[in-house]
Amino acid sequence: MTENQTRDEICRLGRSMFERGLTFGSSGNISVRIDDGWLMTPTGTTMGALDPVRLSKIALDGTHVSGDVPTKEAFLHRVMYDKRGTAGAVVHLHSTHSVAVSCMADIDPKNVLPPITAYHVMKVGTLPLIEYFPPGDLDLARAVGEMASNHHAVLLANHGPVVAGKTLADAVSATEELEETAKLFLMLRGHSTRFLTDTQVADLKERFPT
Repeated sequence: MTENQTRDEICRLGRSMFERGLTFGSSGNISVRIDDGWLMTPTGTTMGALDPVRLSKIALDGTHVSGDVPTKEAFLHRVMYDKRGTAGAVVHLHSTHSVAVSCMADIDPKNVLPPITAYHVMKVGTLPLIEYFPPGDLDLARAVGEMASNHHAVLLANHGPVVAGKTLADAVSATEELEETAKLFLMLRGHSTRFLTDTQVADLKERFPT
């Protein structure tokens, strides 16, 4: 895929997520690894109206090369790339149900969402909770980095998910699955629920490694 095609894909998928209510206002950001660095959504920009020409281009050394100023949460993306050599894209959203779950007091910080569906296990896997830090705090990058080697998706407390994928389509798909699972989790609260067993989860992880 050429750089121009990648720019168009970022805008297309960003607009799709915005129109489906997965992101709103100027929240959330996307990045994609390219041969000479990264393309990122600019700071303060709605995903519903991204301009391919104005996307931020970042060099391999972290220098802002062209386009508008990159997202102020660029460090979250960089640490995922640093720790995950196979990551080709990163999506960070403030999606409603995922954020709601991230605010709950009684969730398991080692794995926030139980194995409700096979597709959550296949696309997201184990989802650790990252303790709360203010937006832009570099300690947040450190905390994400400690988990990123073993997890391609994390949930920031009182903030939202950060998800890496081999491609942007993979990262978006996993983010959508995470949000849908968070919605199901909230809907099932207080109900007797049949989760997948440890054996079923292990079988899925063997069949569909993330």
